[in-house]
Amino acid sequence: MKPTPFSERLAVCSWSLQPDSPATLVARVKDTGLTRVQLALDPIRENPQVWGGVGEALRQAGIEIVSGMIGFVGEDYSTMDSIRVTGGVAPDATWAENWAHVPQAAAIAAGLGISLVTFHAGFLPHDESAPEYRKLRQRLEDIADVFAAHGIAVAFETGQETAPALDAFLRQLARPNVGVNFDPANIILYDNGDPIEALRTLAPWLKQIHIKDGTRPRVPGAWGEEVVVGTGQVDWPAFFATLRSLGYAGWCCLEREAGTTRIADVRAARALVERVG
Repeated sequence: MKPTPFSERLAVCSWSLQPDSPATLVARVKDTGLTRVQLALDPIRENPQVWGGVGEALRQAGIEIVSGMIGFVGEDYSTMDSIRVTGGVAPDATWAENWAHVPQAAAIAAGLGISLVTFHAGFLPHDESAPEYRKLRQRLEDIADVFAAHGIAVAFETGQETAPALDAFLRQLARPNVGVNFDPANIILYDNGDPIEALRTLAPWLKQIHIKDGTRPRVPGAWGEEVVVGTGQVDWPAFFATLRSLGYAGWCCLEREAGTTRIADVRAARALVERVG
């Protein structure tokens, strides 16, 4: 049987569209020409008066939720150094608050029928004997277990460490509901190797793909630049060819986190996938 084209497995990340209400989200998803969404769950937890009905609004509009996403309190992406210190679940100062949010997010996801939730775990230590390594492993195992109790898988965003380091960490976790949300642009933005090689390394863990593009940092230690899909340094023909060779059959979520023409940029990304994928 011929595999389903990637253009038929597309969704858009809700946060890319910067909606302020479920109605706005519905309208903007429709403007992209798509009928599926990866849904940010934090607004539902933080502001249920506004976002509590988002699931029903999407259902009535014929828009499918393919997965969820959560962030963590205190994350600061303003510089590479700031996110290294504040990212994910590593910081002790925000752990109690973040841990309290996890069962709430899991319950929200379960109520919406979501089977996969993605997030940035934080920078993973490479030394297995380091206290930071053991601490982060325990926290991520605990988070995975909370979601597993609802039948939900979790996936870590790629990019903040090399693919071999993430692969080694995942093997140590030994949680069957844990994998990766592979973002080729993040590999470039963090200057952590080649996206195609990283994709092959992390193939056993693939649960979802983000379609995003970028260019490498011009100065060591600085951010790269996120750009419209097809105008950066991701080799999209090679990327999709590799996905096909791996037999990947999951969702591909279009993500745009920069710029002021998000809908147009998502449409451009969709058009590229239709041509190449």
